Amino acid sequence: MARVPALSPSLAVARAVLSDGGTTTGGEVASSVGDVVGQVWEAATTPVAPPATAVVVAMGVLALAVVLVTPVWRVARHVVTIAHEASHALAALLTGRRLSGIRLHSDTSGLTVSSGRPRGFGMILTAFMGYVGPGLIGLGAAALLRQGYAVGLLWLLVVLLALMLLQIRNWFGLWSVLVTGAALVGVSWWATPDVQSAVAYAVTWFLLLGAVRPVLELQSERSRGRAATSDADILARLTHVPGLFWVGVFLVVTLGAAVLGGSWIVGPAA
Repeated sequence: MARVPALSPSLAVARAVLSDGGTTTGGEVASSVGDVVGQVWEAATTPVAPPATAVVVAMGVLALAVVLVTPVWRVARHVVTIAHEASHALAALLTGRRLSGIRLHSDTSGLTVSSGRPRGFGMILTAFMGYVGPGLIGLGAAALLRQGYAVGLLWLLVVLLALMLLQIRNWFGLWSVLVTGAALVGVSWWATPDVQSAVAYAVTWFLLLGAVRPVLELQSERSRGRAATSDADILARLTHVPGLFWVGVFLVVTLGAAVLGGSWIVGPAA
């Protein structure tokens, strides 16, 4: 969606202070940061054994329950919205559009603002990627888990959230991304390997399964005439193909990602 660019995010400046109140030298700070980065890199690039099949299945059942139980879903859906808007943003950047900002709202809706040609491939791909994005991210996560990079997946998600944070343009969006990122950092840094692995599988299952319900909700809203500006209807105006067709494509892609990703997760490691 092409909108007027928003203001750029402000820069933050941090100063490291010793526990006794003195200021550290630049070399000490650089050494400490280097040690942390080294530890993170080693943990992220070292394959780990997959958890027991019972744990993998249990994480899938837990994720499915989160998706199906509406009161819980209303909270957890914010994670899907983050992935949805991040997918819009990535598509915009890859097609040469200028990204102006991302807004996440408390009702689980979101808006990604980019500028460029109002029609053409770039705009079509940008509009298309939102609903299929969470499932495709989940598919990529499943591929990493299949290779044994459960901890690496968690740190990769932290990096992606940090990059997304630079484009957030409202307070709720800032809070939503920070809370999600902080939770992942906490698990990635302090949790035991078994817990890290279980969380990585739970997140992946949730992205795969959670990508499907918003598509069904979209068509429900469209059938009541409440989604005239939805991605499917924007695509209909851009391509002159009915919005229902695009909803069907969203559903096929998300279901396909869930089935394929699920088979990778429960199947033997590559």
